[in-house]
Amino acid sequence: MKTKDITYIAIFSAIISILSIISIPTPWGVPFTLQTFSISLAGFVLGKKYGTLSVIIYLLLGAIGLPVFAGLSGGISSFVSVTGGFLFGFIFLALLCGTNNIILAILGLLICHLLGALQFSFLTKTNILNSIVIVSLPYLIKDIISVYLAYFIGKNIRKKIHFNL
Repeated sequence: MKTKDITYIAIFSAIISILSIISIPTPWGVPFTLQTFSISLAGFVLGKKYGTLSVIIYLLLGAIGLPVFAGLSGGISSFVSVTGGFLFGFIFLALLCGTNNIILAILGLLICHLLGALQFSFLTKTNILNSIVIVSLPYLIKDIISVYLAYFIGKNIRKKIHFNL
């Protein structure tokens, strides 16, 4: 791994961290954030290997207690909260966005939403369909738009920085 690669991974981990703390809280505990956009962008710009690595570093920063998750939260407890499934799902989102195939990117988004809804369902003892209605459907249009925007912006960034996968 080159110094340039490490630098881009670190920069995207920082971008994800910054855009994740900008959030709009909701009564059901899953806020509106720019996480989907920033994680998708990392995948589209850095590719599946380095984009996913930038997300894993972001998650590790949060796991050790840095307040990089939505609402300035952090710590291991975030992974076992009602939003924890989404945190795990971000790995799949970055990985599939890293293929630079918009169909696979949307599949990554759907996996992320499914994991988020499953954990929410388990923790709140809500059936899965209700969980999807509560924590997935209200965000889906915003998240699909975020993935598409990240795809087009990411293509331009890749050209400008000449990042080779």
